[in-house]
Amino acid sequence: MQIESPPVERDRQKPEGERRGLILVHTGDGKGKSTAAFGLALRAHGRGKPVKIYQFMKVPSARFGEHRMFEQLGVPIEGLGDGFSWKSKDLEHSAQLAREGWARAEATIRAGAHFLVVLDEIMYPLRYGWVALEPVLAALRERPAHVHVVLTGRNAPQELVDLADTVTEMRPVKHHYQAGVPAQRGIED
Repeated sequence: MQIESPPVERDRQKPEGERRGLILVHTGDGKGKSTAAFGLALRAHGRGKPVKIYQFMKVPSARFGEHRMFEQLGVPIEGLGDGFSWKSKDLEHSAQLAREGWARAEATIRAGAHFLVVLDEIMYPLRYGWVALEPVLAALRERPAHVHVVLTGRNAPQELVDLADTVTEMRPVKHHYQAGVPAQRGIED
């Protein structure tokens, strides 16, 4: 590792534009997409801002670590699905749940009562064709100006990348699965 001197002067101009709601996309094959979105949710909640989290692939009865913590904090988190497609016993039912879930999420976005709306793992129902892309893009374009929306999942469609204000692509550099270490509660849940 090479040691470097810390900067002593600001090397960039401070933006002077108007503050507004942002569209943020966390995508890519690496770990951390949902975790980053949950971090933003905690940050907003910590500032007293109303937050709503929708998880498109988790079941409504899910009790992962994030559910337990958000419930303790009073941050609403809602599972909209029936698990990942390879666990589904009826893919048409999974698709119907995704469409119904999108209708709830869209209503929340358009209502404007929340500072931040998280659409966790929405890329899966988009890619599977369970939720049409154009209505999602329309809701994002037409949302109230103060509403921030975070969308997560692998392989974000280019149209969504183009519309977003900030896109972060997580890429794996090294992953414990490759060394044969299984998922662990508190890290992957």
